[in-house]
Amino acid sequence: MAETPRDTRIEDLLRSLAPQVLGVLARKHGQFDACEDAVQEALIEASIQWPAVVPDNPKAWLIAVATRRLIDAWRSDNARRAREERVAAMEVDLSSSSASEADDTLTLMFLCCHPALSAPSQLALTLRAVGGLTTAEIASAFLVPEATMGQRISRAKQGIQKAGGKFSMPPADERKARLGVVLHVLYLIFNEGYAASSGPSLQREELTTEAIRLTRLVLGAAPGELEAGGLLALMLLTDSRRAARALPDGTPVPLAEQDRSLWNPGQIEEGIALLSSVLGRGAPGPYQLQAAIAALHAEASSDAETDWRQIVALYTVLEAVAPSPVVTLNRAVAVAMVDGPEAGLELLGGLDSALGRSHRLDAVRGHLLDMAGSPAEARAAYLAAAKKTGSLQERRYLMGKVARLSND
Repeated sequence: MAETPRDTRIEDLLRSLAPQVLGVLARKHGQFDACEDAVQEALIEASIQWPAVVPDNPKAWLIAVATRRLIDAWRSDNARRAREERVAAMEVDLSSSSASEADDTLTLMFLCCHPALSAPSQLALTLRAVGGLTTAEIASAFLVPEATMGQRISRAKQGIQKAGGKFSMPPADERKARLGVVLHVLYLIFNEGYAASSGPSLQREELTTEAIRLTRLVLGAAPGELEAGGLLALMLLTDSRRAARALPDGTPVPLAEQDRSLWNPGQIEEGIALLSSVLGRGAPGPYQLQAAIAALHAEASSDAETDWRQIVALYTVLEAVAPSPVVTLNRAVAVAMVDGPEAGLELLGGLDSALGRSHRLDAVRGHLLDMAGSPAEARAAYLAAAKKTGSLQERRYLMGKVARLSND
């Protein structure tokens, strides 16, 4: 059954409140592992009850339910009865300012990026606790089975507890060491919102908006971090295309075919200004390079006027700075625009082992084969991509490509 607009609003509200509630509980009671479990149980309870009646103070409701879950969990341990009584007597202060909530969210992000955890575990846990993504969504972002991701998240929570992680901002030097993971998490949250891995919608505005908000918080707390500025610029420039990325029925519109008059000029102006303020102040990092690529698209009045040679050059630098199969995939598209589709297809040759589970490789291969005048091969690639994607709108778009090539 499709979600109603009310269901979607409730889901968005729960997603925005989850890190705030977890921050309150973790700050007051410690034990991140138990607090995160309690908040998840409260969210499940809310998803059942709120479609009928949303409470007047949703945040207070979630805090109260999660606190009761904590008490229930502690009640079974006789050695903790005294602490249970103290917790039960505590009143939750809901008068905290937005600045306090912002501090809680930042602290929560840095706690999830505890150095006792591996980088993949840091990413997964932060996506769950701060980004509000489900285990299935996180598994899709990492291209691993959902059960594997569930185990990873569970171990990560236990790892923080064993390491004695506390709900407080780490010292400045340790905070700087964790910043890279925090930025990567925000990047993944934004990507999941910009191109939803599953569900009926092509994009999820609540995730892109939240990622931009959180990145602003990080940049505000660390204004001299060039990559934080580069990431925010990248998000703004990319999100500026949101209104043009889909038709009214949700069908995706490729970048080359988008109505650029629908792009958000305010976001483009802010993104380019921010990028200009960080570029040239040191060797550019991957987020600055990606933002520079997005800026070239934003500054072109049409696809034909895009400086594809400069984009190829930037992707070449990006591949040297931060090599990854996805960067190579994107460079292949840019190379095809400069040197022809055959040159782009040649770059795809070694990506199947790394991106074989993702629909994107097959979709790009189909696009380049279509450009090269190989309709049968393009049709097969588009069909393979349609079978792999979890996005209903992407699947419909890809099956439209299959139908067109079948009729040609």
